[in-house]
Amino acid sequence: MSDTATIVILDGYTINPGDNPWDQVQALGRCVIHDRTPPEVTVERARDAEIILTSKVKLDAVTLEALPRLRYISLLATGYNNVDVETAGKRGIPVSNVPAYSTESVAQTAFALLLELAAHVGMHDAAVKAGEWTRCPDHSFWKGSIVELDGLTLGIVGYGTIGRAVARIAAAFGMRVIAHTPRIPQDPGPLPVSFVTLDELFATADVVSLNCPQTPENTGFVNARLLAVMKQSAFLINVARGGLVNEADLALALCSGQIAGAGLDVVAHEPMLHDNPLLGAPNCVFTPHLAWASLAARQRLMAIVAANVASFLAGAPINVVNGRYL
Repeated sequence: MSDTATIVILDGYTINPGDNPWDQVQALGRCVIHDRTPPEVTVERARDAEIILTSKVKLDAVTLEALPRLRYISLLATGYNNVDVETAGKRGIPVSNVPAYSTESVAQTAFALLLELAAHVGMHDAAVKAGEWTRCPDHSFWKGSIVELDGLTLGIVGYGTIGRAVARIAAAFGMRVIAHTPRIPQDPGPLPVSFVTLDELFATADVVSLNCPQTPENTGFVNARLLAVMKQSAFLINVARGGLVNEADLALALCSGQIAGAGLDVVAHEPMLHDNPLLGAPNCVFTPHLAWASLAARQRLMAIVAANVASFLAGAPINVVNGRYL
């Protein structure tokens, strides 16, 4: 490692579009910052890097082998599926992520999507601005059924940090909380929560919220079979990973009225493809993978990334996701 480490940031724009400076990281070495990096120039841009910071730019085995100077990788995110952590480990390269920086923002977005489905605020705002209220013969009107959350059952798939935050907000709305998780925690926290099977959760819940990581085993698990057991009045919320959902099956469920609606911050391919079947599905509300992106969350992310790099430079890397890398 040189006296002044060369730090290459491959896709920094979404972390700092202008309101979240890289000062803390730049203080740690010579920084080269790229807003975005197409796959075909990844090796060229990273060739001299001793430290790489990346969010969505893929560092697969072939790419890593072409970077002989590389000593450390820090994700600009919690998920690390864009880096071949096994190959990095064999090279003695620790890979760190940024845990728990966006919990409150993601939970907030889950309820923003749910409240849009339940109260149709955006739809009614557009109707008022189109003049429908000024032409209305009554003092009030509504264009869709308004759903009260109090007393409904929220089913949370995944009961980690974000799942617990979603449960806390649900309790404030007066909702009953059930959850499914592969490992039931010994201490589920202060809120009353019942742990149930996946099938029971989908069949019982008025709202299903996906708050679990995506793995090869659960990819596409929200499919026609599970959607068929849901109540016709139920909503599906996904602020986790788009690949958890079979999008064609969900589109069919929405078009047929099998479920009442879906609120999605994520899709399987991002940015969204123009032929995604959900674009034409009724009662499907989208946000463009922004649940993590509040300024407060991005500022926490920046501070943790700087701490990751500083800890590596001090010889004691933190938040390492590839275990015994040496």
